[in-house]
Amino acid sequence: MNLLHGDPVERLSEEESWAFLESQEFARLAFAIAGEPDIVPINIYARDRIVYFRTAEGSKLLGITVNANVALEADAIAGDQATSVIVHGTARELERDSEYDYADSLPLRS
Repeated sequence: MNLLHGDPVERLSEEESWAFLESQEFARLAFAIAGEPDIVPINIYARDRIVYFRTAEGSKLLGITVNANVALEADAIAGDQATSVIVHGTARELERDSEYDYADSLPLRS
């Protein structure tokens, strides 16, 4: 932290950011449909630099089907310290049986 120079922000390393994401269960997913941005709360499970989430048919699934470019933000507050991690990536629907089997084994709620 660079408090001596008036900057209360500490940047996390990539490794620290993924460790933080792996400790979280909730996040917000941002996507755009026809140029209209949206952000929705989701339950997540992160491991090996992949973030998994479930969704039923509806705006979230439509949004990532139409435009797979997404951002995800997870936050936590502990005492006087707040942590926020944002990742950008490409969402995709699972396709193979082995992917579905793995996803079903995760402690992930929809």
